[in-house]
Amino acid sequence: MQSVCTSMTKTIWHITMSLDGFIAPKDDSTDWMFGHGAAGPLGAATMARTSVVLSGRRGYDLGNRVGEGERKLYGGRWTGPIFVLTHRPDDVPDDPHVTFLSNGVEDAVDSAKAVAGTGDVGILGADLARQCLEAGLIDEIALHLVPVLLGSGVRLFEGAGPIDLRKVQCDDSGQITDLRFEVVRDGALDR
Repeated sequence: MQSVCTSMTKTIWHITMSLDGFIAPKDDSTDWMFGHGAAGPLGAATMARTSVVLSGRRGYDLGNRVGEGERKLYGGRWTGPIFVLTHRPDDVPDDPHVTFLSNGVEDAVDSAKAVAGTGDVGILGADLARQCLEAGLIDEIALHLVPVLLGSGVRLFEGAGPIDLRKVQCDDSGQITDLRFEVVRDGALDR
C-alpha cells in the first residue's frame, strides 16, 4: 500500500512512564499515573495535534476490560478515528468506533496517516511503538515522567537500538515532567 499522507503528518508515540522506566506494572493497572498533576502544555498540545490514534490489540483489550467501567482516550477529552493493529483478525469485537487492521505495521501507519489529513497519528502502547520505532515510522515521542517507582512491568522500550533522539521540549506540570523528543534519522545529533 502506498502512503497517501501529507508530509506535515507526524507519527507521535504518546506515553506516560514511571521514573524507573516502566509504562505499566505487571497487573496493567493505570492508577499510578494519576494524582501528580494535570496534563500540562505538552499533553494538551499533543492531544490537539492528534487526529487519529493507532493502538496495538493488547492496549485496546486492556482499555476495554470487563469490570473496568467506561474508559475513553485521554479521559474523554479526545475524539476521533481509532485504528487497532491485531494479529487476531478473526477475533475482533463489534466496535463501530474502531477499525481493526491486520496488514502489518507499515500499512497500519499508512492507513492512519491517510485518515489524519494534516493532523498527527498518535501511537499508543509498547509493542506497537517498538515495531514502529524499529521500522523508522515514529517521528516524535511525547513522554510524561511521573514520580513513581514501579519496580517491574512493561518497559518503555525493549528492542533493537540504539535509536537516537533529540530533546525538543522539557516542561513541568505539577510533579510531572513532560518531555518531547524527535527521532533522529540521519544519525547526526545537534549537541
